Amino acid sequence: MLLALISTALQAQTLRASDAIAQIQHRYAAVPAATTVDTVKAGDPEAVVTGIATTFLDTMDVLREAVRRGDNLIITHEPTFYNHRDDTSYFKDDPVYKEKRAYIEEHHLVVFRLHDAIHAGATDHILMGVYRALGWENYPHPTGPTGQYFVTIPKTTLGEIARALQAQLHAQTMRVEGNPALSITHVALVPGSAGLERQVLALRQPDVELLIAGEASEWETVEYVRDAVAQGRHKAMILLGHEVSEEPGMEECAKELRVLFPSLRVDHLVAGQPLWNPEQGPAAKKP
Repeated sequence: MLLALISTALQAQTLRASDAIAQIQHRYAAVPAATTVDTVKAGDPEAVVTGIATTFLDTMDVLREAVRRGDNLIITHEPTFYNHRDDTSYFKDDPVYKEKRAYIEEHHLVVFRLHDAIHAGATDHILMGVYRALGWENYPHPTGPTGQYFVTIPKTTLGEIARALQAQLHAQTMRVEGNPALSITHVALVPGSAGLERQVLALRQPDVELLIAGEASEWETVEYVRDAVAQGRHKAMILLGHEVSEEPGMEECAKELRVLFPSLRVDHLVAGQPLWNPEQGPAAKKP
């Protein structure tokens, strides 16, 4: 027993970021995709891991908090450098980009994006994190490969569920479209920015009254729902904000990585919403 504990401790002291990343990838996908955005975005993959931080997005504040805690492997769900593929060619002379990269390098951080794999497979782990945050994980889902995105909840109204979501998920800028008195039982929960086709496909399901999403282009799904409501259809939409809709999934990721790396510290660092409501002011920063 003592030898096993010593072996575990030694492994924690010598675990390279590249090895940790490989284990994380295989945790969520048996065979990681050949073409993916799940790659190292900055830092030396051969660095020894001192601690792991998961987050929805590695903002400057998140990076600073990781350094304060001694975490040098950052697992971010969304891009570090402002576009989906972290293409930095447009930003090579940009002062904001240069300062962020310099901070990562100065503090010997390694940034890895975990996006495609954690969404893939029979279980979307980001989605499951949101269900658990809402207490909906045991509500019924339809059968089939896309059934996890649809859920039947106890009867409520659009107004009531909007207020509940705002409180449970601490949403500062949540937006709602539809009649507040609309009766809601069948929900499509599609976190993040799934795009027009997936969002409308979910709304097309005959029994779905409400789409809960992260964000949508205002001239796409938003206007589709507005017209549906004007036609008297029993449809509605709640836009939580991208961060609000996916942060719980990355918090669940931290719990899963604590099991994968029992001898390492694994923190979840909340990115927080980037925008704020003038009536409420900016949200207080959370560790």
